[in-house]
Amino acid sequence: MKKRRAKEVYTLADLRKWEIIDPPVRLGVFGDPVAHSLSPQIQNAALKTCKIDMQYARFQISPNELQSALDLIRELNFVGVNLTTPHKIASSKLMDEIDDNVRRIGAINTIKIDNAKLRGYNTDGKGFARAVRQEFAVDLRDLRVMMLGAGGAARATALQCARENCERLVITNRTFAAAQKLAEELREYFVGPRVLGPVPRLQAIPWEEATIRFQIAHLDLIVNATPVGLNRSDPSPISARLLAPHLMIYDTVYREGRTPFVSAAIEAGARAASGLAMLLYQGALAFEIWFEREAPIKAMREALM
Repeated sequence: MKKRRAKEVYTLADLRKWEIIDPPVRLGVFGDPVAHSLSPQIQNAALKTCKIDMQYARFQISPNELQSALDLIRELNFVGVNLTTPHKIASSKLMDEIDDNVRRIGAINTIKIDNAKLRGYNTDGKGFARAVRQEFAVDLRDLRVMMLGAGGAARATALQCARENCERLVITNRTFAAAQKLAEELREYFVGPRVLGPVPRLQAIPWEEATIRFQIAHLDLIVNATPVGLNRSDPSPISARLLAPHLMIYDTVYREGRTPFVSAAIEAGARAASGLAMLLYQGALAFEIWFEREAPIKAMREALM
C-alpha cells in the first residue's frame, strides 16, 4: 500500500466509512473547533522518532456526535484520542474506566483504548505546571493565582494549583455559580493557619471589571482557561487596562500569532505566554499513557518550532 498522509480534518462521516491508509490513523484529537490544533505536529513527530507505524489526526466532532465517535474508534481499534473543547467534561460520563485524577477533576483530555475499554485520563494539570515552570521559572506553590473559567481545562489547572499548595487561588467565571462550585470542591486544600491579610486564600468572584480590578494587587499569575481567543474576532478575556506590569499571564489558548490575552498583557507591560508549552507537556504525558514508554520530548518540542 502506498504511503499516504492523513486528511487535515476528519469528521464523524469519515469514521462511519473508515478508509485504512498507510501508515494507519490510530490516534487523534476530537474537538469543535479542531482545525487549529497542533497536536498532530507533536504526536506525529513522536511516532516517527519512536518508529511507531501509525498516524495521529484531527477529528471535527460536535457535542451531539461524541458518543457515536467514541463507539466507532473503539470498533476501529484505535490506540486512543485526545479531547479538547468542548468534550472534556461530557466525556467523563462515557468511559468504561477513569483514573483517580479524572474522578477528582470531572474532566478528561486523554483516552486510551485497552481491550475494547475506554479508559479516561487527564494530563492537563501536570502539563500546565511544567509549562508555568518553563515560561516563568517559578513553581505554582509560590504564586497567587486567578483562574478564568470553570470548565474542563480550568478544573484541571485549578486542582493542580491547589495540589501544589499555591499561595492563593481566585476563580472567576461568566456563570458565577460554576466558579463557586469549583472553589468549594477545592476548599480542603486551603484549610489551616496560613493567612494573607485582607484577602482569603481561596475565593470565587463574579466576572465583573470592578471585582477583578480589586484583585490585581493580590495576584501574581492570571490563567485564561476558557476558549476565549480561539477565534480571531475574540476580545481579550480581560482588557489591558485592568492588567499590571507585575503580573504573569498564561493563556491556555494558542493560535498562530499572539492571542488577544497575550497581546493585552504585553500592552500592560506584563510577562505573558500562550498555551504551546502546556500543549507540549500534556501531549508528552498522553503519549506515555498510550505507549507506556518515555515520550521523545526533544522531537516533540522541535515540531512546534
